[in-house]
Amino acid sequence: MINIISKIPIAAIIEAIFIIISCTAEGQSSFPEKPNILCIIADDLGYGDISFRGTADIRTPSIDEISRTGMVFNNFYANCPVCSPSRASLLTGRYPDMVGVPGVIRQWEELNWGYLSESAVLIPELLKKQGYHTAIIGKWHLGLESPNLPNERGFDYFHGFLAAMMDDYWTHRRDGVNWMRLNNEEIDPRGHATDLYTAWAIDYLEERKKDGKPFFLYLAHNAPHNPIQPPDEFLERVKARESGISDKRARIVAFIEHLDESVGKVMQTLEKTGLAENTLVVFTSDNGGALMFEANNGPLRGGKGEMYEGGIRVPTAFKWDGVIEPGSHTDKVALLMDLFPTFCELAGAEIGYEIDGISIIPTLLGKYQDMEERTVFWVRFFNSFSKTTIFLSHSIESRSTTN
Repeated sequence: MINIISKIPIAAIIEAIFIIISCTAEGQSSFPEKPNILCIIADDLGYGDISFRGTADIRTPSIDEISRTGMVFNNFYANCPVCSPSRASLLTGRYPDMVGVPGVIRQWEELNWGYLSESAVLIPELLKKQGYHTAIIGKWHLGLESPNLPNERGFDYFHGFLAAMMDDYWTHRRDGVNWMRLNNEEIDPRGHATDLYTAWAIDYLEERKKDGKPFFLYLAHNAPHNPIQPPDEFLERVKARESGISDKRARIVAFIEHLDESVGKVMQTLEKTGLAENTLVVFTSDNGGALMFEANNGPLRGGKGEMYEGGIRVPTAFKWDGVIEPGSHTDKVALLMDLFPTFCELAGAEIGYEIDGISIIPTLLGKYQDMEERTVFWVRFFNSFSKTTIFLSHSIESRSTTN
């Protein structure tokens, strides 16, 4: 038998060993263990209604800062052009119809098109096993009664709104029903919902600093979903700044700028508490903007409720100091359901069963990620007031792209 090694120069052997060690190290996760995770999701935010997209009549410096210091996904999609299904996908890693939510969950039986499956596993359930404190502040929209309340589906802490839209951002009712809760207790707080969620998120982050445990905070805003109700000072500022802007457009611009201020206050709290050093921040939306309120979906066709790109492609950015390269962009196709396996991998949580989403950590780390064989699709099920049942689907193949 020929001894192959004896025929190879010593220098070549040393070089080969160095390459193997380097490749092994590169293949391992190059991020801190069990980072904090802050996922901020807007409601009905249009693809073009962010100033980092070049829209001239809107100012969103806080959201822009996340994109400037992190990574922007140019082709990030909601799993549905309406609320509940997208939220179900984010929290379960599944297509929404696979967990019982193909359409919007509502408080009226004849208009309700979803029931979150009791067998569905939500991300807080898995993260809690890894020592995380889990919280949702803001809009739940995945069930109004047991067993589909946030605290029953894995969240340690809930401070927000159980239902879909609010009829008024100051009174927080839907068809006369108060859906505001602190865990399971009905509450009746004073103030604009966006400001309330902001204050509650700040309080939560300050408590987590004292606690020292890793946390998962799902900050789910109602804004800029209708009714379009910006505080007066924001509307006055936009009208003074933007000559010739329509009243309808001014209102939604002001509403989004108010939301942006909220994002800024939360990000400032992360910095002030020192939590930003090991926190992944994600900013995204549950679907595209509603054209009837003059939302801006940029160059994309259609809007909320439609299977065109304007209804499902959403503005999305990730920030993680020292891990994600500042100012980076990717054209990779990703969806809300991909956040579930991504967060689980970061937390070291084993999933152990089939899901539809994929971890996008390689892309976030600036590494090559092969998505060429991936095919994704969208579904929505709903009933119009004419009682006509409609099923819509739209599919694209993941584009051939680079980071």
